[in-house]
Amino acid sequence: MSSLVKEDLAKRLFGPRRLRLQEFIEVEGSGAGRCYLCAAVTKSEEVEICMVKHFRVDREEKYEVVEKWFLKDLEMIDGKEADTDNPYFDMHFHKVYSLEAYSCASKYTFARTLNKLNEMYLKKDLKIVNFDDTYLNDDSIWSSNNRDCLVLMRICFYASNLLCLSLCPLS
Repeated sequence: MSSLVKEDLAKRLFGPRRLRLQEFIEVEGSGAGRCYLCAAVTKSEEVEICMVKHFRVDREEKYEVVEKWFLKDLEMIDGKEADTDNPYFDMHFHKVYSLEAYSCASKYTFARTLNKLNEMYLKKDLKIVNFDDTYLNDDSIWSSNNRDCLVLMRICFYASNLLCLSLCPLS
C-alpha cells in the first residue's frame, strides 16, 4: 500500500515540482484526511522536508503541501525517548515541531533517511538525539532495504526475551 502512495505522491505532487521523493511517513494531522511527512531532493540537490495533506475531492486524490522546510535549516531531531517504543518526535528548525508518526518504526525510517540525505548532500552536524543508534546506522546487522520489518523483528525479539525472563523462577 505504501509503495502505491509513494508512487502517487511522486507522480502528482513531487514530479510536477521537479523533486525526487526519497521517503515519506504517515503522521497524525489535524482534521479530516491523512498527513505525510516527506523528504525530497531538488534539482539543485537541496533536501526539502514537507508536510503534505492528503484528501479526496469527489473521487480524485489530492495532495497539498501545508508546511515546508529545508534540511539545511534542521538543527535537531529529538526522538523523545530512546528506551520506549513511541512514535513521538520533535524536529527543531527556527521553531520546534512536535509530530506523531504512524509507528515507532516509521519514525526511525524517517530519521535514517534524513541522516543519510544529510551525509549525501550537506555533511553538516545534524543532531539526532533520543534514538537508539543501533537502528539508525546502515552498518548495523539489522539494516537492509526493508528496515521497518527488521526494526519490528528486533523489537519482537527483545519482547519475547523479556517475556521468557519474566516467566523464569527466581530460585
